[in-house]
Formats: sequence, C-alpha cells, structure tokens
Amino acid sequence: MRFESSLGAAVFRLEKFASALAELRGWRRQAVAFAAGAVSTFALPPYGFLPLLFVTVPVLVWLLDGVGEPTRSRRRRVVWRSALTGWWFGFGYFLLGLFWVGNAFLVDADKFAFLLPVAVTLLPAGLALFTAAAAALSRFFWFHGYRRIAVFAVIWTAFEWLRGHVLTGFPWNLIGSSFAGSDGLLQAAALVGPYGLSFIVMLVAGSIASFDTRGASIVRRLDGDLLAAPAIALAGLALIWIGGAARLSSAELDYADATQVRIVHPNTPFSKDWNSEERLLTIIGQLLRMSREPSPDRPEGIAPGTVIVWPENAVPVLLGREPYVLAAIGRTLPQGSHLIVGSNRGEPAPGGPANRLSVFYNSLYVVDDRGEIVETYDKHHLVPFGEYVPLRHLLGRIGLRQLVQFQGSFEEGPGPRTLAISGLPSFSPLICYEVIFAGNVVARGERPAWLVNITNDAWFGSSAGPYQHFLQVRLRAIEQGLPIVRSANSGISALVDPYGRVVKSLPLDRAGVIDAALPAPLAPTLYARLGDLLLALLMLATLAAVWLVRPRA
Repeated sequence: MRFESSLGAAVFRLEKFASALAELRGWRRQAVAFAAGAVSTFALPPYGFLPLLFVTVPVLVWLLDGVGEPTRSRRRRVVWRSALTGWWFGFGYFLLGLFWVGNAFLVDADKFAFLLPVAVTLLPAGLALFTAAAAALSRFFWFHGYRRIAVFAVIWTAFEWLRGHVLTGFPWNLIGSSFAGSDGLLQAAALVGPYGLSFIVMLVAGSIASFDTRGASIVRRLDGDLLAAPAIALAGLALIWIGGAARLSSAELDYADATQVRIVHPNTPFSKDWNSEERLLTIIGQLLRMSREPSPDRPEGIAPGTVIVWPENAVPVLLGREPYVLAAIGRTLPQGSHLIVGSNRGEPAPGGPANRLSVFYNSLYVVDDRGEIVETYDKHHLVPFGEYVPLRHLLGRIGLRQLVQFQGSFEEGPGPRTLAISGLPSFSPLICYEVIFAGNVVARGERPAWLVNITNDAWFGSSAGPYQHFLQVRLRAIEQGLPIVRSANSGISALVDPYGRVVKSLPLDRAGVIDAALPAPLAPTLYARLGDLLLALLMLATLAAVWLVRPRA
C-alpha cells in the first residue's frame, strides 16, 4: 500500500508537470523547446549521459500535445505551432551540439573570423528544419497514448535519414549517437545501422510520455495502462544491451598472419607559416622520424612489411610532385613496407596549360619502399564551404569561398573504392568527413578486409567535435564488421576492431605512434548486406501496429 501511495503521488506530480508544459504558449513554449534540445546534447559524446533523453524527449512530446488539434479550421495554425516547437528544439540541439564548428573560422581569423557568428547559427538553423518538419508531420497522426510516440519515432527517424542524404547530407549527431557510452547498445548498429539506433532511442525515451495531457486523469488506475509502455520499452532496451553484451563476450578476433600497422599521430598545430620551407622540412622530418623510431610496443623499431599510416594532408606539399620527399619516404620505409598518406593533388585543367595546376583533389596515396606511388584515391564526399562552395560560380561573385584555399577548387573523386596492393589485405580509404556516411564507405561488390580513415581534426581544437567524429568511426566498424585504422593529425588516432571497440588509441593534444596487429574482418553484418532495408521494414511494421492495434476502452 505504501508503495502504491508513493507511486500515485509521483505519477500525480508528473501529470501536473506534463499538463503545465502542454499549457505553455508563445515564447514560453519555444524557450522550453530550445532548452530541451540544448540539454539533449549532453547525451552525445563526449558526455554520453543517455538518461537525459528520458526527460527531454517527453518534454518535446508534451509541448506538442498543447498545440491543439489539426481540425480543418485550425490545421494551418497547428502545423505552424508544431513546426515552430520542433524547430526550436532542433535549434537548441544543433546549436550546442555543433558550436565547435566555429573553431574552423578562427584558424585563419584574419580572413574568416567575421563569418563565425553566421556559421554557428546558420548551420543549426538549417538543420533544425528537419526536426520542424518531423514535428509538424507527426502532429497529423497524433494518436493518444503510446501510439503517438511510435508514429513520432518513425517520422523523426525518416527525417534524420533525409538529413543524412538531402543536399549531399549531414548525418552528424543523430540522436542514436547517445548510445556511445555503451558498447553493448552500439552493437545494434550491426543490424539496423545508425538510423536504427535513433529509432530505438525515440521509441524508448519517449515512452514516459505514453500518457498524454489531452485525456482523463491518468491517476484513475495504477494497472498496466500507465506503466506498460515504459516498462516494455525499457525491457526492450535491456534486451538489446544483453544481446550486444553477449555478442561481445563471444567475440573472437583472428590475428593469424596479421598485418602490422603503425599509426602516426603527429599533433601538428595549424600555423600561418604552414607553407614556408623551414616549416615544411620540420613537419616532414618529424613524420619520417616517428615512422621509423622505436616505441614501447616496438623497442626494436618497425618490422619489414609494416603498413605506416599518416594523417590527412600530412605534408603541406603536393606530394605527387615532390620527388625528393618521395625518395626520403622510400629510404625510411623498411623492406616490403608501405606508407598510406594524405596529400592534396593538383592537375592541369583539361585543355589548359600543362604547367598550370588548377584542378585539385584531397587525396590519399600509397607509397612503397622505393618511394613510388603505387595507388591513389581522391576524396569524393567533400565538405560544403570547407572544401568547395556549392554553386561556386554564382556565390563566388558575392565573395563566398571555401576555407581551404587553392588557386582553383577541390573536385570530387569517383566514389568509394577498394584498393588492392600486392602484399597487403585490400582496404577502403575514407578521408575525414567521408566516414560519417553509413552505407557509403565500401564499394558495392568489393568488400575490403579493413578500412583506413585519415583526418585532420585540428580545425576543431579540443572541443566536442573530435569526440563526435570518432564515434562515427566506431559505428562504421560495427556496421560493416571491419577493423578501422585511423590516423589523425590532431584529434583521436586509434585502431578500432570490427566490433567497434578501441584496441589502442592516442588522445587529443599528444603526439605519438600506435603499433598494433590488424585483426581480420568478420563476416558481412546484416546491415552491410541490407543497408537500411531492415530498418524500413521495422518502421513499416510499427506503423501497421499503430493502425491495427486499438487501445482498450
């Protein structure tokens, strides 16, 4: 009796809180939506406080309860209020989750600092349009009880998928990223991918708002009507964690005939004299020394046949046109070894003068022990306004240009590729930003044995950005069942196993090397075979259940 009395009192207070939220109007509703979205970012890396979403997602649902019913005469007003509430939630979420983007505009502050206020607000404002659309559309199917939560989860996930694909896509900080603190929960990505994780989060976190403020008092009974949905949702989450933990506990990695890798993490800061000859020699000397010197794991130095990985844009030259640098690399590499290195690549324009470079690529080279380039990969998913300006011929007239400057502009490569190098397991390269696009990291029909991600997170300093970026690396490993070698100029360098676990890593702001054996790949995961098809089927099944399963009278 005492337990039921305490539970009843708690439920009554919760109902009053929910009702108060639903009754908010005007700027108060939008302010609470903004605050809920902003607080939600603390569920993301590097904080990872998932329980916050069990407060903020229900708050959003209860705010949407209060916008009214979309009857024919009130439809436009309800749609506008719902969209505005969803937009403010999204704006708070993306503003605090992506504020670190402004650091990039301070690297060359003389040229770009004036754009910082626009960048840190315009990007979140644009991304919030997706949450606005999800809220507005959901409000047309705003059933009572948990059914509205299920529909909201489906529509929210659909608009996250659109955010990851429309206008080249930006699938950063999907709400499913809040599972980052649990290796067990992250294993679900091997089945349903990153958007599936978002679907699960919304189904579970929103379950507390399964009762709504538009019906009779929820304190009328303490049977399954009130507690069933949250209890079932939490039980489902527990089963997902148990399944993931069981997968990890039985994980056996194969290191037979393993390739040895050395990941070089130079921690080179940005500098205005980046292109000076003295600076160039210093950087190249540091990289060559770190590639060959002994380490705690390799006191005798690296062995023949080792794969050495340098970061994106490791040397501030067009490496393919620097024979002396290539020769120095060849002298440094042990017999049978290869260097994977990021470098910009310049070519003359078709039909233009051969001595004038005007077409540039952000590229990855594979260099052998003779100092010869044996393979080249060009980045195909470029960063808008970072590496190229969309509609640059039009926007260039008003002074907009990319942050990374050349005489020309970066061009896109042909797409994902699997590189087959004699003596090495085949691998797929991912340059920086490319690693965030699930399902687009491996060439179709050419599954590699491992992935290589080279990056330069020095643009974002010691902010949350590098931690959020690194989570994307772990997710791609889980989704594909492939190990990932990651070399960051400044950021987080690591070897990640096919289960997304960090085998070895180096943190921000510390130079060093990682020596490790490369684990073998797993069999293709369900997500690697089907992509988002399974998630689509689950979402359709959820909608069917909403329509077919009617609440008790």
